Amino acid sequence: MVLVLDEHDVVLLASRRARDLLDGVAEGQPLPPELLHEDADRVPVVIPYQVDGRRERLVYVSSRSGELAAYEELRAGFTAAVSHELRTPLARLLVLLETAELPGTDAREMIGQARAEVDQIGELIDDVLFLSELETGREVVALGTTPVCPVLREVADETAERATRAGVRIAVECDETIRLPVRPRMLRVVASNLADNALRYAGEGTTFTLAARREGAELLLVGADNGAGVSDEDLPRLFERFFRADRARYTRGTGLGLAIVKHIVVAAGGAVEASQTPGGGLTISCAWRA
Repeated sequence: MVLVLDEHDVVLLASRRARDLLDGVAEGQPLPPELLHEDADRVPVVIPYQVDGRRERLVYVSSRSGELAAYEELRAGFTAAVSHELRTPLARLLVLLETAELPGTDAREMIGQARAEVDQIGELIDDVLFLSELETGREVVALGTTPVCPVLREVADETAERATRAGVRIAVECDETIRLPVRPRMLRVVASNLADNALRYAGEGTTFTLAARREGAELLLVGADNGAGVSDEDLPRLFERFFRADRARYTRGTGLGLAIVKHIVVAAGGAVEASQTPGGGLTISCAWRA
């Protein structure tokens, strides 16, 4: 059973099963507080997130009835969250199209902005489908090992034009001997998402460095910038689906890039961590045992 609550615990969305089986659940009404507490029949899982500056919570209430029901509810919860994320760009698109019909409006400008919203929606759908493929096993993440440096240089070259527009310098620092247990395509996805995160959020005049190196018994793939960074409170949440730190609320992105990075790295036997860059900025470290 799946619910979406606002910061005052008012029900924004509720799955049909939640409305049918949970007493007192109705969209637009406060959630009975007892439903957020575990009891003999139910186990609630609460996932906080933010959308356009609003703090909301996804609540998954499972019965103790087996793994299949749990899987179905989790899938329903993810679908509800994706649908919620699509509402904002769709609403903006509708406003732009309606504005374009007004007398004296620069229709060409409105259409250009509308196309940007369509691109945003397409990007979100692509990321959701890709993450779904990863989770259902349709994409093999680890298959042999891949030399890291050529992939990092390719990603730097591919993003050079965007980096110039964003005012971000991209650097590559690479130990040529390092190979990682990730397929080339998956490694490129990881590096590209790390770069994309920096280009969106690091800020103009910053430097983003893609690096591969050995540290003791570990092989590291690191994306680090010297931008504004994020708060210590937000660091552990950067890999949550759809989470955006305060500075990122008004920057367009799907909120799935770092979630995809974590899924690929963990599936390939590694671990991922976010930390503050010494002197300011954000560092994402992906580590494997050498």
